[in-house]
Amino acid sequence: MQERALYDLLVLAMYIAAGAVFAVLLWVAAPYGRHVSRGWGATIASRWGWRIMEAPAALVILICALFSEPGLGAIPWVLLGLWEVHYFYRAFIYPSRRRDGDRRMPWMIVAMGMLFNGVNGYLNGCWLFAFSPGYGAGWWTWPGTWLGLALYAGGMWINRQADAQLRALRKDREAGYVLPRRGMFRWIDCPNYFGELVQWIGWGFLCRSAAAWAFAVWTAANLVPRARSHHRWYRERFPDYPSDRKALLPYVW
Repeated sequence: MQERALYDLLVLAMYIAAGAVFAVLLWVAAPYGRHVSRGWGATIASRWGWRIMEAPAALVILICALFSEPGLGAIPWVLLGLWEVHYFYRAFIYPSRRRDGDRRMPWMIVAMGMLFNGVNGYLNGCWLFAFSPGYGAGWWTWPGTWLGLALYAGGMWINRQADAQLRALRKDREAGYVLPRRGMFRWIDCPNYFGELVQWIGWGFLCRSAAAWAFAVWTAANLVPRARSHHRWYRERFPDYPSDRKALLPYVW
């Protein structure tokens, strides 16, 4: 099978798998973080689990770039830089800042995360550095580019702010969960997920590829059910939970 045919098949598989994952996660919360449970096999310290499963996204797309043909212009490299700003942080900085104490996650989750991130990095990297028709000067003047940049930067900022606010609640590693109330937590339970979803929708506008939009769809398929699980968990655990707070979309849901 030629590489382009395999590539197109993998992109299609991403969309199909996203639908399946969404359906499963509506019924079963992925067993990590506050939803960790027994029965999922061997475990690893959460910090190392995050490093191992996020690193392929940062590295595979970089390999695609390094083996690309010359003459592609600057835009694919600009997009690579945006991608690496997120994933270098997510794989190598964020895990070191987590206040997880001795929390662990199943190796099964780590393995599935590695598989997804490796395939996703390959699909987006191959598009940018092998299969795209090119990004000409019109890319800079297309309104969708500036919308995409605004969504990407704004979503990343929301995500990082939410991460910082959650870390501040867990300065004492022995302390349990606390109901966050600052920033966007005043309106929704999961501003970190909201920010990440906005960010990858922005990526879709920037890249204008089926692979980029497959990533946005997959992000929603993963995070929407998890936000639903978080919402239920907060309501059950905290008697003073704000009755008007939503799960993921302010004032909506």
